[in-house]
Amino acid sequence: MADDIFDLIIKGEIPCYKVYEDDDVLAFLDISQVTPGHTLLVPKAHVNDIFDYDEQIAEKVLLKLPKLARAIKASNSKITGINIQSNNGPSAGQTVIHSHWHLIPRFDDDNLNSQLAPAIDHSADFTPERYQAIAQQIATNIKEV
Repeated sequence: MADDIFDLIIKGEIPCYKVYEDDDVLAFLDISQVTPGHTLLVPKAHVNDIFDYDEQIAEKVLLKLPKLARAIKASNSKITGINIQSNNGPSAGQTVIHSHWHLIPRFDDDNLNSQLAPAIDHSADFTPERYQAIAQQIATNIKEV
């Protein structure tokens, strides 16, 4: 199987704005930035979608979601909520066939509906410096489990 974009990011062949990494997962800013701080959590083991998870992968990935969500919320005092979303299978809107979780910060005045990723793309509003500043802000708020 050919590597997908997330495999290449995990290998370091494509750069990303990393916010967290351990032996099992990588978390980095989504290039689309539905809202500032929109982060992806991906397992390093290649699994297509949630249907491919076994208990070990589920534990390694899913236990990181609350930790990452807390770090995102702590990174910006204006964040009042978060959507955590995973599209599984093309019919569900999955565009990269490598399991991944969107963590999308919500703000009281963001005027967004529930159809977020990947339908909304604000990447034109972000410079590399802005991505890096947001990634660093989240990374500094990661607490070890």
